Amino acid sequence: MVLAEVDRSWSVSRSADLYGLEQWGEPYFSINSRGHVVVQPRGDRGGSLDLVDLVEGLAARDLHPPLLIRFEDILEDRLERLHAAFDRAISLYDYDGRYQGVFPIKCNQQRHVVEHLVESGQRWSFGLEAGSKAELLIALSLIKDQQALLICNGYKDRRYIETAILARRLGHQPIVVIEQADEIQRIIQASQELGASPYIGIRAKLSSRSTGRWGSSVGSRAKFGLDLNEMLQTVRALEKAGLLGDLRLLHFHIGSQINDIAVLKDALQEAGQIYVELTRLGAPMGFLDVGGGLGIDYDGSRTASAASTNYSLQNYANDVVATIRECCVPLGVQVPTLVSESGRALASHFSVLVFNVLGSIRAPDGEPQPEDDEPLPVANLRETLQRIRQLDSTELSLLQEAWNDAIKFRDDALTAFRLGYLRLNQRAMAEQLSWTCAKEISARLPTDKPIHDDLRGLQGALAWTYYANLSVFRSAPDTWAINQLFPVMPIHRLQECPSELGQFADLTCDSDGKLARFIDRGTEKSLLELHPLRDGEPYWVGMFLGGAYQEVMGNLHNLFGTTDAVHIRLAPGGDYQVDHVVRGDTNAEVLRAMEHNPESLL
Repeated sequence: MVLAEVDRSWSVSRSADLYGLEQWGEPYFSINSRGHVVVQPRGDRGGSLDLVDLVEGLAARDLHPPLLIRFEDILEDRLERLHAAFDRAISLYDYDGRYQGVFPIKCNQQRHVVEHLVESGQRWSFGLEAGSKAELLIALSLIKDQQALLICNGYKDRRYIETAILARRLGHQPIVVIEQADEIQRIIQASQELGASPYIGIRAKLSSRSTGRWGSSVGSRAKFGLDLNEMLQTVRALEKAGLLGDLRLLHFHIGSQINDIAVLKDALQEAGQIYVELTRLGAPMGFLDVGGGLGIDYDGSRTASAASTNYSLQNYANDVVATIRECCVPLGVQVPTLVSESGRALASHFSVLVFNVLGSIRAPDGEPQPEDDEPLPVANLRETLQRIRQLDSTELSLLQEAWNDAIKFRDDALTAFRLGYLRLNQRAMAEQLSWTCAKEISARLPTDKPIHDDLRGLQGALAWTYYANLSVFRSAPDTWAINQLFPVMPIHRLQECPSELGQFADLTCDSDGKLARFIDRGTEKSLLELHPLRDGEPYWVGMFLGGAYQEVMGNLHNLFGTTDAVHIRLAPGGDYQVDHVVRGDTNAEVLRAMEHNPESLL
């Protein structure tokens, strides 16, 4: 659909406002005078890259969209901001302890990503969280700092526990977190047989409620965690086995993407009291793991919506530090080292998916030429069209009546065609006339009055479909699986008024393979403002804030493999350097993954 009028006074600042870039993109993304998206990988510390120039430069290296661009400087900057926030909070509240974070490997298991986080975090003894045996092996191979924590979550069979015990004997700090009651006996048995034990943690199943998309994953029906009775039984079992001295950590998790800071405060108060009671039962403790959940402002609204947060990173750190101090200090308990598993907050910003548009379609344009002796449904539609053209936006009820008539006459034409009374060309004329009626009505709809749902849906029916060179199931699975909103916008031509409304369809043969929900100043919309395609020119679109989970949860729908990925770092003088290139899956590799033999197929 074409917007009512192309605004000749359009500017890049209006594009930034339209797409919310100054809200969700701060401090890493902006628009320059050329109308290109600019990346500031170090935030407000200086240095920038023109994203369009970067895409063109990578094309010279035979790296073409769809392309995943990972900015390693952003990853480092997120890590620094997280630790700086906790350092400020610790100083502000005179907290006699420290912060020591870990990265949950499940958030992004790519080798270069995990390696870079571990290397960049060495000055803080930044560690890793593993949720499976495979992730545990990754962590053991990468962590060189013996002060870094290795939080062991997930299902723990005998081999998993033995690996953690041996890791401690090698000088690591693995903490096996008891998440289910039956794990305690396996830990005790393995420790007795090996003559050594891991550090041990307990995951509490808090009564505090959570909100947002993952709110139902916590509470009494949560998948993981021990209730109070199970916790007391675990302490007794550890004491009886002589392992209570290894109980060092209390862990809780109230869901990914916490959108309301009040929810976190309640959970912290409850967990803080449990921590105090565990020390009173004789456990040495020392660490309190507040889990993941530090949210991202996807839509830029800074509210408690599912796609945003009503708090800042500093608010989060302040509340964690202040609340735990208030629980411990009055009771004479030494405050713990604070641990968080903030994967989404660290990894989301550093990855940008750039894809190109291959083409576009929309409802047919133009009124068909009249013919002699037109069948009644076609004549009625033509008469309805003429009546619509005589109306204006003040006659909303008449516009609604005309649309009802158009639908009736279109259906009459379909019935007549089914019964053999209309020829194919006459049926096509009826369809085209009904679309023309829809366009004429849509152009006359008021913007300042409530509109019936039938008429409001016309914009969607008339909008363009832009064919995106990607697979949603491969590159943005959360948009399909849980209706996650990600910022999506063109990365160039932003000095021009976007005169079209459209949605994106991917290259899979699945009708769900589409991007049809977009951020809209704190809410959402089903159509995105886009530019008309030009012959011979690429049209590039970026999906932002997708660095967490999207790269590892994508599937092989239609056997679309991974896209090419490139790791970029700022270089002296304002240029960039390519640190790593990770080529996407070839057809042969994808076929082998499904147990086909490419040579036999050929």
